[in-house]
Amino acid sequence: MKPFTYHHARDVADAVQFGGLPHAAYLGGGTNLVDLMRVTAAQPTSVVDVSDLPASIAEREDGGLSIGAGVKNTALAEHPAVRTRFPVLARAIVAGASAQIRNMATVGGNIMQRTRCPYFYDVSGSRCNKRHPGQGCDAVEGLNRGHAILGASTACVATHPSDMCVALAALDAVVHLEGPAGTRVLPLTDLHRLPGDQPHRESAVEPGELITSVELPPLPRGTSSAYRKVRDRASYAFALVSVAAVVRVQEGTLTDVRLALGGVAAKPWRAYEAEQMLRGTPATRQVFWAAAEAELEGARALRDNQFKITLARRTICSVLGELTGGAA
Repeated sequence: MKPFTYHHARDVADAVQFGGLPHAAYLGGGTNLVDLMRVTAAQPTSVVDVSDLPASIAEREDGGLSIGAGVKNTALAEHPAVRTRFPVLARAIVAGASAQIRNMATVGGNIMQRTRCPYFYDVSGSRCNKRHPGQGCDAVEGLNRGHAILGASTACVATHPSDMCVALAALDAVVHLEGPAGTRVLPLTDLHRLPGDQPHRESAVEPGELITSVELPPLPRGTSSAYRKVRDRASYAFALVSVAAVVRVQEGTLTDVRLALGGVAAKPWRAYEAEQMLRGTPATRQVFWAAAEAELEGARALRDNQFKITLARRTICSVLGELTGGAA
């Protein structure tokens, strides 16, 4: 581990001031950053501890929620309003990690966690454009069973590891940030970046900016939601494919549909093409399958992950069937 300076932030202004230092990193629960520092995949020269900043969940009058970035994942998943109004989020968080990690991990840290690509972590033996731009990507021709099928590039095929973010994407979550230039609000779907030719630029968060809260808009009455994670083993494994779905059905017709996929791209993948095809259509298996095929038309498999395309189609159809009374 490389030497670094440690700063304990007393408030948001304090955190932003220290976060503006060159090569600074924010430390919440430390469940990702500390691991990265141990293997030297991350080498901040300053660590800003934000673990003592205010962390609360506020219920809004319209039925939405405001979630502090320092809220622990366990607290969020167990909050009564989340379990009753946004069950897709509770299920995604519980699917995401062990209880010990959920007890430490924060909402802001979960959003900003980095890929678990083994080539990214293998500092001494693998080329990785995320660590060293222009170095190359060994995953493209390497063991790439768990890598991206959507939105990838020749420079990077890594996937985003968060389950929580997939649910937040389907819920139209909005992220509030504070930085040297002031405050701003960003849809979560715009926060993470696809790799293109700059995979080291993983998000739209500017240097020194701190996520302060996440806002969930209310869901209409009669809305149902679910999260399905398909993985190699029942626990402590990242998604091969996951689906977060939020739907509203009236008289057999899908009046509102929101879908997001995990395990398939460098960011939580909002399935806009499928949503457009599904809205206003009958809730049938044929419609679900056609929408899933349309969404995955642009998928590009690597040597080892062709199965992900079929798996994603089937998982989309299964989750939609679950939410619409078993049509699939």
